[in-house]
Amino acid sequence: MSKAPAFTCTACGAAHRKWNGQCEACGAWNTIVEDGALSTGPKGSLAKGRSIPLTDLATQGAAPPRASSGISELDRVLGGGLVAASAILVGGDPGIGKSTLLLQAVSAFANKGLKCLYISGEEAAAQVQMRAERLGLTKAPVGLGAETNLRDILTTLDREKPDLAVIDSIQTMWLDTIEAAPGSVSQVRAAAHELVTFAKKKGVSVILVGHVTKEGQIAGPRVVEHMVDTVLYFEGERGHQFRILRAVKNRFGAADEIGVFEMTGGGLSEVTNPSALFLSDRERATPGSAVFAGIEGTRPMLMEIQALVAPSTLASPRRTVVGIDGARLSTILAVLEARVGITFAGLDVFLNVAGGMRVNEPAADLAIAGAILSAREDVAIPPDMVLFGEISLSGALRPVSQMENRLKEAAKLGFNQAVAPRAAKVQSQAGITLREMADLTAFVGEMFGAG
Repeated sequence: MSKAPAFTCTACGAAHRKWNGQCEACGAWNTIVEDGALSTGPKGSLAKGRSIPLTDLATQGAAPPRASSGISELDRVLGGGLVAASAILVGGDPGIGKSTLLLQAVSAFANKGLKCLYISGEEAAAQVQMRAERLGLTKAPVGLGAETNLRDILTTLDREKPDLAVIDSIQTMWLDTIEAAPGSVSQVRAAAHELVTFAKKKGVSVILVGHVTKEGQIAGPRVVEHMVDTVLYFEGERGHQFRILRAVKNRFGAADEIGVFEMTGGGLSEVTNPSALFLSDRERATPGSAVFAGIEGTRPMLMEIQALVAPSTLASPRRTVVGIDGARLSTILAVLEARVGITFAGLDVFLNVAGGMRVNEPAADLAIAGAILSAREDVAIPPDMVLFGEISLSGALRPVSQMENRLKEAAKLGFNQAVAPRAAKVQSQAGITLREMADLTAFVGEMFGAG
């Protein structure tokens, strides 16, 4: 049996079987260190430890206590409020508003009676105070500190015994016991481990801010996301005023839940009815526009999908997408050509989700196809119609989850028609005419007179 790797690169985390001067994975020099191992007994076996108590699966414990911030969109994403002794990781692009959101959040929790600390490793205390003054938060009873030495931070937390501590950001923290630069894999992993362990032992809720890579993933080792209880991504485009707080992991609530905020001069304000806001500027009877009835977490949400199809002068026509997976667009175009006979050769296709939203669920396939066909044929989809449904590679329309909730949200916002796949036991909501389609050919023939 081969021996397990005993050396690790502190820069990239790559495992090695022996020490080298240079890491073969990342090329860094003098970053390979030996991993520690558990102590062994006289015969080579592991030294004896204490026995841990075990319970059965039927043991019922009390639900974890939660604290509400009063910011309903934030409480929704957290699963109903902040759970005591929880560890939360928040990531987002630079300048998207992470520090602004967390400063508002920690001030809201402090005004609700929680003892809160805000530790900044990226800005001086005066800079954070200037932001608080701009946001009108100077009267919030929040303890403010500026430090990157984790030993000093943990000592302060142990002395102050807060209910909530915000660390901005985990990439700036460093431990004096590790010979690596702040932000390296080993420093981030060790700092996150120390903070999460402290949170569980002392009953302190900790919110960690994380940088993201150019691919949109939180920088550092992926093990940090496994350590924490909740992982939130703060999304949005700088050109749009909307920001989306999305939960991708939550041990105390629903994953994929979202909260919608609007960036204003006074900070981030919550959007209680995002469907109405995303559709507020929608032009009426415009070719290339379709309204998709989607589900984000537990919330039904309507959003506009826009398409533009134009003749191309390039040998390879452009396929440009914003807010939707480009591979999904290519698949839908291929199905339209192979199953319906509508070709897009020699045509540029541009696709966008209005308001800076991102759509990931397959239920958006029918709305995407509708917007593209509407732009190609220059035929507007009725402005009081919503579309949803998954398109299979055979051209059939597959039912999607929570169809009744999608129809209910559309009816609430005044839509009168809905096009959806055929599904058993789906009741149309009052005021909405449900038009069920079996496949993409039937949809194209009825809506655009082709196919």
